[in-house]
Amino acid sequence: MSAQEIARNVLGEPLSPCSFEPLTGFYRDGCCKTGPDDVGSHLVCAIMSDEFLQFSYARGNDLITPRPEWRFAGLQAGDQWCLCLSRWLEALEAGCAPKIKLESTHLKALERVDLETLKRYDAAQTV
Repeated sequence: MSAQEIARNVLGEPLSPCSFEPLTGFYRDGCCKTGPDDVGSHLVCAIMSDEFLQFSYARGNDLITPRPEWRFAGLQAGDQWCLCLSRWLEALEAGCAPKIKLESTHLKALERVDLETLKRYDAAQTV
């Protein structure tokens, strides 16, 4: 069994899918799995908000505009997406970090952010 097949979330459990519609993940498998090719560390299963999408756009990462050549329809508020950990941390510092799904956020996120911080943004706890 490969490391990809036994990926774990920040709770130490098997990683749950983030989104199949839109299809997300560095490997476009619906999960926030990572590997040596994922230099952006797409670890955080984030639930997009208009505020975050505008923040990301202003920072040069346009997640809104459709890019058919990449089979990317563009994101809107409510979509779930495997976000780069560094972008989520940048949004956290700016006060506009999106809510996340802990069960779908990769364990490696804990290398740069503590679980208590992540829990404060858990969509399941803040509905």
